[in-house]
Amino acid sequence: MRRFLNILKYVLAFAIAFIWIFPVLWLVVSSFKGGNELFRYPMTFFPDEPTLANYQEAMEQFNFLMYTFNTAFITFIATIITIIMSSMCGYALAKYRYKWLNVFFFCLLATTMLPTEVIMRPSFMVVYKLGLYDSLWGCIIPTVGTMTGVFLMRQFFITVPNELIESARIDGANEGKIFTRLMLPICRAQVAILAIFSFRWRWNDYIWPLLALRSPEKYTLQLALRTLSGAEAVNWTVLLAASVITMIPVLIVFIVFNKQIMTANMSSGVKG
Repeated sequence: MRRFLNILKYVLAFAIAFIWIFPVLWLVVSSFKGGNELFRYPMTFFPDEPTLANYQEAMEQFNFLMYTFNTAFITFIATIITIIMSSMCGYALAKYRYKWLNVFFFCLLATTMLPTEVIMRPSFMVVYKLGLYDSLWGCIIPTVGTMTGVFLMRQFFITVPNELIESARIDGANEGKIFTRLMLPICRAQVAILAIFSFRWRWNDYIWPLLALRSPEKYTLQLALRTLSGAEAVNWTVLLAASVITMIPVLIVFIVFNKQIMTANMSSGVKG
């Protein structure tokens, strides 16, 4: 019975994984189909005559270098600032003891119940009055403060023994050294997870850049993909090929940081 349950568990896991990944596979395979074959009925999964013309046309119509630079600049800067802010805030909320700190934390946590649309207007007004409208920094600053990252880091730092911090203080380490040389090295896994989430959020963000950017030369990849959807027709073959290209950086980042997640070990910072 136990063996049967284990087999059933793996079958269900593979079935759920296949249901999730099938649309992505369909997108990738369809990007190699011609226009006639793409809308042929009955539909086929694999293309009869695979072609790279869609990717060639996408590279000719798209200024991928400019759009990729804009997106990468926003993504990397926002991710770095998010990791720093979330780590510092999470450490303070977890290890500093003040009566009002828990109340402050729950007030911050309550903001996660607000829909994003509620804070868009005040965020836009702040960006506009700061003179950051239609600039890449206007897409970065409102997005770096995420309570999800703060909560993730706080929950990890709570599990770190206080004796480890007290020992560092006895040895003469100040708060800055304790955080940078002790706390950050033992939370590599959490930093990697937050980096993946933040990178994916910023890279795929569409709504906020749509509000904050006006000039086409400052568009991100997601805004540039919108230009392929005309008022009367959509160039689906080019749109599919361009969408696949925009997925590659996110996949690379996940592969790189996935190794860090698997190899990170909290106990490496604690002497036995």
